Amino acid sequence: MKGPAFTAREKKTLARILAALALFAALFAVDKAVGLGTVFRGRAAWVFPFCLYLAVYLLIGYDVLWRAARNIAHGQIFDENFLMCLATVGAFALAIYRGASGMEIEGFDEACAVLLFYQVGEFFQEYATGRSRRSISALMDIRPDYANRKQGDGSVRVAPEEVKAGEVIVVNPGEKVPLDGVVIRGASALDTKALTGESLPRDVAEGSEIVSGSVNITSQLEVRVSREFYDSTVSKILELVENASEQKSKTENFITRFARYYTPVVVGVAVLLAVVPGLITADWATWIYRALSFLVVSCPCALVISIPLSFFAGIGAASRYGILIKGSGYLEKFDRADVFVFDKTGTLTKGSFAVTRVAPAGGASEEDVLRLAAIAERDSAHPIAGSVRERYGKPAEGGYTLTNIAGEGISAARDGSVILCGNEKLMERSGVSYVPETGLGTVVYVAENGRFVGSLLICDEVKPEAKEVIGRLGSMGCKTVMLTGDNEAIAASVASELGVTAYKASLLPQNKVEEVEALLAEKGPKDVLCFAGDGINDAPVLMRSDVGIAMGGVGSDAAIEASDIVLMKDDLRGIALAKRIARKTMAVVMQNIVFSIAVKVAILILSAVGLTNMWVAVFGDVGVAVIAILNAMRVNGNYLREKRRPKDPAAA
Repeated sequence: MKGPAFTAREKKTLARILAALALFAALFAVDKAVGLGTVFRGRAAWVFPFCLYLAVYLLIGYDVLWRAARNIAHGQIFDENFLMCLATVGAFALAIYRGASGMEIEGFDEACAVLLFYQVGEFFQEYATGRSRRSISALMDIRPDYANRKQGDGSVRVAPEEVKAGEVIVVNPGEKVPLDGVVIRGASALDTKALTGESLPRDVAEGSEIVSGSVNITSQLEVRVSREFYDSTVSKILELVENASEQKSKTENFITRFARYYTPVVVGVAVLLAVVPGLITADWATWIYRALSFLVVSCPCALVISIPLSFFAGIGAASRYGILIKGSGYLEKFDRADVFVFDKTGTLTKGSFAVTRVAPAGGASEEDVLRLAAIAERDSAHPIAGSVRERYGKPAEGGYTLTNIAGEGISAARDGSVILCGNEKLMERSGVSYVPETGLGTVVYVAENGRFVGSLLICDEVKPEAKEVIGRLGSMGCKTVMLTGDNEAIAASVASELGVTAYKASLLPQNKVEEVEALLAEKGPKDVLCFAGDGINDAPVLMRSDVGIAMGGVGSDAAIEASDIVLMKDDLRGIALAKRIARKTMAVVMQNIVFSIAVKVAILILSAVGLTNMWVAVFGDVGVAVIAILNAMRVNGNYLREKRRPKDPAAA
């Protein structure tokens, strides 16, 4: 990750911790070697170590004391700041009591250690949160500061919100594209990494659609705005990112409720632990010390900090790869996803036609078939014609008179030579003996002067990664279903090629909703159904599914609004990558819950019966919290490194 290892705030906090740690270590070493409580004699001998330790205590813990006092003033009493202050101030008071009573002074060093290591835990939390936040910051940095609205021969800088659809803006090299639009002048390369996670720049020229949030790299562009700022891609993304933290997972909500009741309960138990045995035995110093140790270890920092941090790290990790997850609740659900429903066109396939087979006949070559077809399709705007010209790859000959024959094809005539390019109806009506093409897709037959030259098979290409991703989901025990509006033959062919579990063909948009409703009714109560679509025509289905996944969300406001997970790059492998991030996040969450509770319960019991001291309690609180935080930081790792592991079914 680029940028400094620590922010200025983190550096300042780290310097304070290191300074306090150095002072505490020196003080502690001297205290254990010579005994600071024995430097002076008399009942006030405790004052000397008290003053020294108090200086360290205030250096490391003044902000904790301030937060606790402020929260109490606002009625928020039972939190980790209150527990830390109660335990450490109590330890100081107990040490003063022991010193004034002529007993061995004990508690000053432990009180300082509690706050010192608590601040270490807080530092790790802040650093880990900042690390995850910096993963998301690239998305937040896409917000444009201004737009250059064209006026006459120049331009004037205005707020993006002031530019209306249809107006022209100028985007200079190095500037963010502030609004969605179409390039009307210039050619350049755009950096879309913040949107898609793709490191390679995207080339654009006149007629290219561009989206806000990308960065112009090389040359000046003039862009006609197609959507106003509030409706632009960048605005939708910013709204999504800003609201992501509001969508809490069930685990987070449980931990929040747990801490709300847990903290006052343990304070009450600590009071009882000090008072009841103290009244019975009259050994107040011992039982108050045990109660203070009980308070330290009972602080729920490990859970309250590490669980939300784990989810935040997961969302941050996903955003680095152009995967937007609208909240931790959807991340939690996606880990349990076991039914994946895919739209075909534009999701499993490229959504664009391409010539997949050229079948020459009568001694002609593939070049002959493509050349004649390109002549006939030269001026057509139909996607099929475009696929023919793209496959030919050369300028088609001109000078032909082109005649469109409705429902059949095109006739191209020049100097007595006639080229026919169309379907079987055109061949039959013209008396051309042709060889039928049996492949699935759109067939274009080509003839010249009554002689059959060959045929072209044109299909919507399957995405190269589609079969791989379907296979990986299947290996994880997931059911895969394909829904399409294509006919039965084409659907069966694509389903067989990809290996999906089931498919439905000849569906209208409303039929897709019905099919998803049926699948939702069939699935078990713990199953989670995900629908992946292009986010434009599939918005109703995206919203109805348990988790909606929009493919290629750049430029599609419908995708961002209707879905729960947006893959900004039109690449199916993002689904497997998101699944792996969700799986790792939930594994870390469960590890932290089990580890934190198990260690704390064990030390709580040992503290209550007097088998441990406050140093062990410090580990039970701060040590466990630090370990849990470090474990949570693993979620925000580099997932592409695991790409080479063949045994990982979710490797992307």
